[in-house]
Amino acid sequence: MDEKERITKAAALMSIATFLSRITGYIKDMILAKVFGASGVTDTFFVAFRIPNLLRELFAEGSISAAFVPVFTECLTKEGKEEAKRLASIVFTFLLLTLTIITLLGILFAPYVVSLIAPGFMKDAEKFSLTIKLAKIMFPFLFFISLAALAMGILNSLKAFFIPALAPMFLNLSIIACVFTIAPQFSQPLLAIALGVTIGGALQFGVQIPSLIRQGIDFKPILSFSHPALRKMLTLLMPAIAGMGVAQINIFLSTIFVSYLPDGFATYLYYAMRLIHFPIGIFGVAMAMAVLPTLSRYAVKGDMDSLRDTLSFSLSLLFFITIPAMAGLIALGKPIVNVLFQRGEFTYEATLGTAYALLFYSAGLWAFVGARVTASVFYSTQDTKTPMKVAGLSILTNIIFSIILMGPLKHGGLALANAIGSMVNFIALFWILRKRLRRIDGRKILKSFAKISFASSLMALMGWMITKGDIWCAPEGCTLWMESGRIIEKAGILGGVIVICIAIYLLIMHFMKSEELKYLIKMYRERKSKS
Repeated sequence: MDEKERITKAAALMSIATFLSRITGYIKDMILAKVFGASGVTDTFFVAFRIPNLLRELFAEGSISAAFVPVFTECLTKEGKEEAKRLASIVFTFLLLTLTIITLLGILFAPYVVSLIAPGFMKDAEKFSLTIKLAKIMFPFLFFISLAALAMGILNSLKAFFIPALAPMFLNLSIIACVFTIAPQFSQPLLAIALGVTIGGALQFGVQIPSLIRQGIDFKPILSFSHPALRKMLTLLMPAIAGMGVAQINIFLSTIFVSYLPDGFATYLYYAMRLIHFPIGIFGVAMAMAVLPTLSRYAVKGDMDSLRDTLSFSLSLLFFITIPAMAGLIALGKPIVNVLFQRGEFTYEATLGTAYALLFYSAGLWAFVGARVTASVFYSTQDTKTPMKVAGLSILTNIIFSIILMGPLKHGGLALANAIGSMVNFIALFWILRKRLRRIDGRKILKSFAKISFASSLMALMGWMITKGDIWCAPEGCTLWMESGRIIEKAGILGGVIVICIAIYLLIMHFMKSEELKYLIKMYRERKSKS
């Protein structure tokens, strides 16, 4: 099996596991939407959850992977598995102590953190107080999820991808269980949901322990904070926090701005971003995590030709999958939100608000995923400073456009500013990388990007025309995507339209002689012949 096939297989495994996690995530969101709707009260939960979730992205899944995986891979390659196991225990001990302190400080200073992230809530004492309570309950989530991220980084470096990608599913299952078991016992049910978040974080770490044991990793308390590899990791960590967490920082900024908008707007942004995270998680993050160990090995060996080829291949394959997903979300946003969320307390007005934000978020999807993979090249060479500097430019762009667009476009302007910031992030990273590596098949990637965009646009237009047509309309008027209920019927229609759109896209790409499609067909035929 060549390296490209190995990366594709690893990304596919992670995509399957992430898909299962995202599906349970949507079930969780559907339940929360039905039970709680979109209001000022739900705004408190989603804003409070932004705090540990932001720190998770900054200190956990993004930065720990970016700083730890290249250093661990280098140690594994040069010094062997025993020394790599010892390094894992040293990092685990360091994180255990550090995270305990951060978590305790977070709980203690929760009122100040909430006033920073949602200053608009301070004018409503009840709303502000509830947000603080929720934040305190959920802060330990950061502790557990950071340990889970370390476990994921170790397992991915050892080429074990499925269980780490599946682990987030247990967070969703924990929240769902709390909705139906302990939430009815609370005077404020959202407090029980916050407890479910923390329990889910613990489960996310716990389910990876058996896989670590099978790989021979048994965390032991080793106080060796002067270890060269740990120092190198910490040197890489702080810039990685800014570079890898740029998306979450931009969301954090949107949360500050949206706290000044009417009730429900923060909830609209949350659900829209949840839909965007589906393709980002399944394709973008999966590809970035799958390709990082390979890029790190090439960087350690100094094989820049293979590194360039791997980047070009990964980006082209990623765009082949995510650009049509972006076009589909833009064209079918309202039906998707209606089917997934519009029931119970989640009204048609909430559907329109969420679909409106989704439209603008979707415009930057290709940049969201492209930046994850492009940044991985910098992290594989243990350069975290460049992504950090570019992140600063992206964040500044987001702030400027948020201020400009928030007035005329409301929460949609915040979503669009976020998308523009992501575009700046990806384009700047790609440009710098092109200068540094001298060539990265830029023309080939651009040509492929143009083909994919053309085919995706035609596909999306067809999907939009089908769902907007009068074939689903009652004689008194077309209300299918306005009303609640008829979920099975609407899900069947939407699913059929999506299948038709995928078929149209693949057919167009076949006629346009897509290299990515040819590669996937070839890989499928080879696997089928072997079986």
